Amino acid sequence: MNENSLIKTLQDTIESQNKTIEGLREELKKANDNMEFLLKKLYGRKTEKTAAIDGQLVISDISLGLFNEAENEADSSVLEPVPFEEPVKRTRKGYKRKDLFKNLPQQDHVYKLDESQQTCPIDGSKLSVLGKKFLRSEIKYIPAEISIVNIYQETYECRTCKKENRPGVFNPYTPEPVLQHSYATASSVAWTMYQKFVQSVPLYRQEKDWRQMGFPISRAILSNWIIKTSEEWLIPVVEKLREELLREKYLHADETPVQVLNEEGKKNTTKSYMWVYSTSANAERGIRIFKYATGRAGDNAKDFLKGFGGYLHTDAYSGYGKVKDINHCLCWAHVRSNEKLILMGSN
Repeated sequence: MNENSLIKTLQDTIESQNKTIEGLREELKKANDNMEFLLKKLYGRKTEKTAAIDGQLVISDISLGLFNEAENEADSSVLEPVPFEEPVKRTRKGYKRKDLFKNLPQQDHVYKLDESQQTCPIDGSKLSVLGKKFLRSEIKYIPAEISIVNIYQETYECRTCKKENRPGVFNPYTPEPVLQHSYATASSVAWTMYQKFVQSVPLYRQEKDWRQMGFPISRAILSNWIIKTSEEWLIPVVEKLREELLREKYLHADETPVQVLNEEGKKNTTKSYMWVYSTSANAERGIRIFKYATGRAGDNAKDFLKGFGGYLHTDAYSGYGKVKDINHCLCWAHVRSNEKLILMGSN
């Protein structure tokens, strides 16, 4: 083999190896893409809904209504419930404007001519008030405001007792603070809880609201308000409600999984459970208690319902079998499913 043939053979070999390497690179890229796709399918989010992760809002799609809700929900055919003093004859059936606004405070704004305008432009005579004409009603919104309330306590003394060396100093009753050594009041704590648990406003956003209104308070303090108030004020109320609940003859119970992030000693993917106990629809006083538990063991229901001896309505979860000395009732759907199982077993 001459030198030129050898060089050509080597070039062909190198070119073939380069093609092989390029093919292997393409296969490796496809494998990595497939692996990334499978990992997203396995661990990625399954819906386009917003989710709260450790106090932070994760948004996967801008078309969730966060910015265009007004455009999506607008409907020019919807009439506003205007509280006219004089009912309009042509109105929708059953639409009672007065009844709708009867519990709202009302203010009257009467617009008058200035003193300099109360002269007749024709002959210069002084104008007299003929009456007032109702034009319309408007709704007024007053945003929340923060103010500091300084608590003082006056001290009184009996001068006669003082002269005769008797204790004669008196102080009026002053209510205790909601939380010791805290600025918290019933109104501020109630608003924080309402925003958090009813309106789903996270504490980091409430922190911004407080700062914008002039009171720089941290979310840690807001968290302390919620926890300490719950422990000192609300837990005794819940215990009293539980006593009343257990006196009922008919109760309903259910448990549903919840996922708690950063819970000590548990993985984020581990299920916890919210147990719900409720009175029946025809009970004299409606009571519904939510009880958090780290697991689904039937002992949770057994411990909570200790002392109850009536009828307990649940699904077919076997854990409720640990609740003794009760009449256990299943819903009709589970009765039918259990009947099928019994019939299948008998066959």
